[in-house]
Formats: sequence, C-alpha cells, structure tokens
Amino acid sequence: MTEPDVFILADRTLNGVVAQIRDDQWAMEMPPSFARRATDQAPTLRDIITYHAYDDSWVPDMLAGRTMDEVGKANFKGDLLGADPKASFAAIVAKACAAAGEMDDLERTVHCSFGDFTAREYFYQINMFRGLRARDIAEVIGVDSQLPEALVQGIWDEISAHAEEWRALGVFPAAVAVADDAPLLDRLLGLTGRDPNQGPS
Repeated sequence: MTEPDVFILADRTLNGVVAQIRDDQWAMEMPPSFARRATDQAPTLRDIITYHAYDDSWVPDMLAGRTMDEVGKANFKGDLLGADPKASFAAIVAKACAAAGEMDDLERTVHCSFGDFTAREYFYQINMFRGLRARDIAEVIGVDSQLPEALVQGIWDEISAHAEEWRALGVFPAAVAVADDAPLLDRLLGLTGRDPNQGPS
C-alpha cells in the first residue's frame, strides 16, 4: 500500500472505533498514557477525540502545502464535535481521506507546526498516530482492539526502519520485548513501547 492508502485505512479504522463509543463514555477519564503535555489534568475521552478531530481537520491543508499562517492557526480551535460527535468526527475523517486519496506528490513539502517535512514523512507520523490510537481507544472503551492486517503491515513497513531513530528523539518510550514469532500487531506494539499483554495504563 502507498502512504496515502495506509492513512485512509488508519483514519477509517479510528472512525470505526469512535462510532462504537457509548453515550455514557464520552466523559470518562482516560488512563495516564493519554496525558497531554499542555496540562496536568487527565483528559476525558471526548478531549482525546476532539484532538483527533483537530488533527484530522488540518490534513487537507497540510497535504495541499499550505502553512498554518495561511490557513489561520486558530481555524480549527474550539468544539469540533458538537451535539453529534460521531457524525461530526465522521465528516472530518471523510474530508481528510478524500484529500489523502487525491495526493499525487509525496515529495511535496508539508508545513507542520514543528517543522517542514515531505508528504511521505508526514504520512509516516499521522498514519502511526491514528492506527495505534484506534487500538488504544478500543482497549479503553471495551471493544475489539484488533487492527486490520493490512493496516498493521502498512504501519510496520513505514516505521520499523526508523523506530530507534525516533525513540532517541522521544517519540517512543523504551521498546517492550516481544517474541520474534509473535503476531505482527504484538511486535508493532512492542516496537512502539506498548505491552501487547496489557491494556492502556
């Protein structure tokens, strides 16, 4: 699969998990592994999905090569989920996936808030984030956390060669030892510092 293909599968997988959130779960406090740097307060599930909606809202502009200043840094601030969070999130995902599907130049410069990258490198970051978070959120809300085999393979192919480099930069915590013959999802989780035998903590 190409990087845009992996993105579309990852984003749709995350949307599939969000679609299974019960009405009584939106306000639940998330485990410490979901803590955000900007605050010491534990985020709620809605906070986490709101951030994903915010991140996804930027995808079309990022892939088009626009800067945040051109778009407006505050353009996607605020409540993006509204009264029908599942429908709102699905609509944002649809726009992001459409933009990824039209991407025809993986060497185009993407202007992120933390630096400039090629579109290919940008996809590496956002594909992993969505795919692994789909699994993490599914674990928290108690639904099937298995990821599509094609998605696991796609993320593995994108990040395995860069994992130690990124770990040195603080992207991943220390790797968790997993048997070489373990399922690829377990090896991917271990590579990114997640214990496949434990839920989110």
